[in-house]
Amino acid sequence: MMDKNSAHKKIIELRRIIEYHNQRYYQQDAPEISDAEYDRLMRELQELEKQYPDDELAASPTQRVGAAPLAKFASFSHPSAMLSLANAFSEEEIIDFDRRLKRLAEVDELTYVAEPKLDGLAVNLIYEKGIFTRGATRGDGATGEDVTQNLKTISLLPLKIKKTGQTPIPDFMEIRGEVYMEKEPFEKLNRRRLAEGEEPFANPRNAAAGSLRQLDSKITARRPLSIFLYGIGIARGADFSTHWEVLQALKRWGFPVNNLIQQCGSIDACIEYFKRIGEIRHTLPYEIDGVVLKVDNLFLQNSLGNIARNPRWALACKFPAQQETTKVIRIDVQVGRMGTLTPVAIMEPVNVSGVMVSRATLHNEDEIIKKDIRIGDTVIIQRAGDVIPEIVKVISENRTGKEKKFKMPANCPECGAEVVRFEGEVAHRCVNISCPAQLKEHIRHFASRGAMDIEGLGEKLSAQLFDAKLIADPADLYFLTKENLLELDRQADKSAQNLIDSITRSKNPPLDKFIYALGIRHVGERTAKLLAERFGSIENLMTAEIEDLTAINEIGPEIAASIVEFFHEPKNKAVMKKFEKAGVIPQKKEISRNAPLAGKSFVFTGALASLGRNDAKDIVENLGGTVQAGVTKKTTYVVAGDDPGSKLDKAKTAGIKIISEDEFLKIIGR
Repeated sequence: MMDKNSAHKKIIELRRIIEYHNQRYYQQDAPEISDAEYDRLMRELQELEKQYPDDELAASPTQRVGAAPLAKFASFSHPSAMLSLANAFSEEEIIDFDRRLKRLAEVDELTYVAEPKLDGLAVNLIYEKGIFTRGATRGDGATGEDVTQNLKTISLLPLKIKKTGQTPIPDFMEIRGEVYMEKEPFEKLNRRRLAEGEEPFANPRNAAAGSLRQLDSKITARRPLSIFLYGIGIARGADFSTHWEVLQALKRWGFPVNNLIQQCGSIDACIEYFKRIGEIRHTLPYEIDGVVLKVDNLFLQNSLGNIARNPRWALACKFPAQQETTKVIRIDVQVGRMGTLTPVAIMEPVNVSGVMVSRATLHNEDEIIKKDIRIGDTVIIQRAGDVIPEIVKVISENRTGKEKKFKMPANCPECGAEVVRFEGEVAHRCVNISCPAQLKEHIRHFASRGAMDIEGLGEKLSAQLFDAKLIADPADLYFLTKENLLELDRQADKSAQNLIDSITRSKNPPLDKFIYALGIRHVGERTAKLLAERFGSIENLMTAEIEDLTAINEIGPEIAASIVEFFHEPKNKAVMKKFEKAGVIPQKKEISRNAPLAGKSFVFTGALASLGRNDAKDIVENLGGTVQAGVTKKTTYVVAGDDPGSKLDKAKTAGIKIISEDEFLKIIGR
């Protein structure tokens, strides 16, 4: 038996050898040893680690082996939000994106990083002092599923960052990536499942997502999952200027980065890249559904910011979707919570990109007339962006004369009330604010996870409560008793009490969640957050005028008018009073009107000796100020560091006050 020191050296050596062979096998497809030899090395390492456990066990290749089944996935709050991307489906939309960013950034040209958009599952990986500690799915962007053990089974994923002399390893870092399954391993997996009498996966993305969400990580370990890393979130102890630098650092650290990613010095170069990747799309070993463009300059990314759930500085450029042919059986009309009537085509089921499709929204009557869609028509359908089913065109040559034209009903299919189309709108609406369909949808939305998060109040129970006349609006939920619930079919004592407890717990929601839950037209989660930050309380928001609302950067006249109309409506006022009577008190957000830098905006040019650009930006914003990408009339100060650029000349010409780094440090109290 070897001594502890010798064992420790042997453990380090075995880990190094096994990781090398992992790379040869999984990344380079060029194994140098047999499976039996690999297994022998792994068994030797497992035995030594059992006898001499150390602090870096979590980073060992032995930890890729599946652990015991987990009881359930824990939720994971992302340290920084994982935003979704805005989409473009044409060259014109890509050019518009570039033109818009140039105007906002006040620059003549932008450099981008272009990369294939993998059709997989987005994940967030946490590395602390270079060791992989946690990993989660994207989820809703703020909270995902903790799938750490399953991620450890992916052999391409380093459990410990490889040290290099060029880039220091951050103490804490989020790394963003996409888990996917290549086409050939996917087909082999499906053949095996069929041979074993199991249902095959519909497509590689479903296979990857299902594999990563296995409760038993031993099952995940048997699935041929791969991963590409494409960016970072928070990184403490690292300072990058460009996204391209981030990707090069990830490569040096040992992470798999897609070799088709490239820098593009203009939007024309991006479009050429988009076309080229589209031409070779079907030759790639993995599925992609488009190309992602990102502004390369990280400071510009921060300055451009986000719109709702999308970063302004990135765009998903989608390829034309796979198309199929089917027949329209009938057209149904659905009523949404805002009273909008939406026609939906019910079609003969057809497989499109691995998904069985039998329904497609037709949006509105104008869209149906424009495409001349009739009941009984043979149509070409596609999944827009490879996701949402839509009818592309009608094959009019196949018509027999029995097809019927569709007309929007004059009366609501749910309540019989008049249907109207307001001037300037394409939508038809039910004018009855007590329409059961609207109220049921409103209550379902109010209780949903992104809103008040009332656990146990799903669509069916909401409808039951409404049909039994126990509730007529969301505020009535807070006056329900357990006895009320027990009157309903299939309601047990425990589940009834659980629902009452869940309703009670929701009485003190975050203000932005409550605003979103109210279901105000045009007010989504992002707008609700902006309103909560600006007004601080529901009382302040209820008395806000259009001018107060449009003063917020991302809120225009249409959204402002919708908010004002909502709180001026007598029935809505009555519901708000019922909330107050029930003791529903949203948590107020304190607004500081005396922040040291409130109302002041800064532009930085040149290098700062004592602070990184991101640190300076964080300090200014924490003190109530703003940081701009370029000099404008609204700029208060231009901070000139070493080797300043053209912004300094522009500030001099415009008469903007120029200060040194020392003067800036005094202003921020350092």
